[in-house]
Amino acid sequence: MDDKQILTHIQELVDEEHHLESLSVEETSPSHKSRINEIDVALDQCWDLLRQRRARKSAGLDPDEASLRPPSMVEGYQQ
Repeated sequence: MDDKQILTHIQELVDEEHHLESLSVEETSPSHKSRINEIDVALDQCWDLLRQRRARKSAGLDPDEASLRPPSMVEGYQQ
């Protein structure tokens, strides 16, 4: 996945998250809340992957060698 594809995927996830968050209480279900949590994790993974790729490019390394890190890793980062 190249940078443009990652950014496109990020935008798709953000759009879905905004849609789910815009639903009224009557329209939501536990599965909606679960999906929002899944989206949050996926966004963290995508941003991490994009940062890895950019860092590798900056260092003169192959950005395609960056890899998607597991949720347990990206969710443990300090903000």
